[in-house]
Amino acid sequence: MAKGEGGLLLPISMEGGKGGGGGGDDDALFKGSAMTRRGAVAALSYMACSVLLVMFNKAALSSYNFPCANVITLLQMVCSTGLLYVLRRLKIISFTNSEPSVPSDALFFVPFRILLRTTPLSLAYLLYMLASMESVRGVNVPMYTTLRRTTVVFTMTMEYFLAKQKHTPPIIGSVALIVFGAFVAGARDLSFDARGYAIVFVANITTAVYLATINRIGKSSGLNSFGLMWCNGLVCGPSVLFLTYIQGDLRRTIEFPYLYSPGFQAVLLFSCMLAFLLNYTIFWNTILNSALTQSMCGNLKDFFTVGIGWVLFGGLPFDLLNVIGQGLGFLGSGLYAYCKIKGK
Repeated sequence: MAKGEGGLLLPISMEGGKGGGGGGDDDALFKGSAMTRRGAVAALSYMACSVLLVMFNKAALSSYNFPCANVITLLQMVCSTGLLYVLRRLKIISFTNSEPSVPSDALFFVPFRILLRTTPLSLAYLLYMLASMESVRGVNVPMYTTLRRTTVVFTMTMEYFLAKQKHTPPIIGSVALIVFGAFVAGARDLSFDARGYAIVFVANITTAVYLATINRIGKSSGLNSFGLMWCNGLVCGPSVLFLTYIQGDLRRTIEFPYLYSPGFQAVLLFSCMLAFLLNYTIFWNTILNSALTQSMCGNLKDFFTVGIGWVLFGGLPFDLLNVIGQGLGFLGSGLYAYCKIKGK
């Protein structure tokens, strides 16, 4: 491990309850709780990073009218991979749970067979990313949010088929409440668009596959969160670069009038930093808790994203059904968190 796991700002252990010298981070929140303190920190960290990243991405795409979302994704990936390379080269972090039999000056820092083993995860991430980008084009925002919240159902299904994981009636009830609230929130915007609906559901499926794959491959590969992020960058980076090139996004970026604006560059910088932390916390939260918990945290943070976005950017008209639906979704996420903490 890198300079003693207990002294790192970012935990790198892949399994809650097994690592790191028996510290208090692996203790339950309280007696009978199914969630550890480290798991709770991971969940809260993910939600904070996710909300902040949405705000900075929104500022870049809306306030500055930057036309190339794929370029932002490429920059985030390049910065994340570059930072991981520097940290690993300086031996500040490790990519594995135990030091691998690979020299520190090796090209990939991880055994090539491990890189091949994580390829399904990287491909799932690439499909998840591309489908998520495309899904917002053909569906209005309220309906997009409505349909995306059904991801929890797909995640629960994927967990059952991939890991044979079953859930208790209170957990299933909380998921049903979230889905019901999502459709109530978008009830006034149910304008059917077959292609748009299909792409959003493809995005939901790829998201569920990605989260379930993290849980499956992450624990069997021997890589920690940094290692999984590193492999994702190596496999997905060239693909995203090729995509932005053939779509002409690189040329449009060079011609963007605010490209050298200090404000725009600051927004991109914070976006890249938060993307690094977000990707880390997704792995951390999914592996310490579960894919379903990660999906639930995504629903829970939507409550704060909508509220903060409403205050900062406006453009969201008041609608009673939308408010009721958002409240039901928040209640469902809270019920899931209660069941998880209580171990029900």
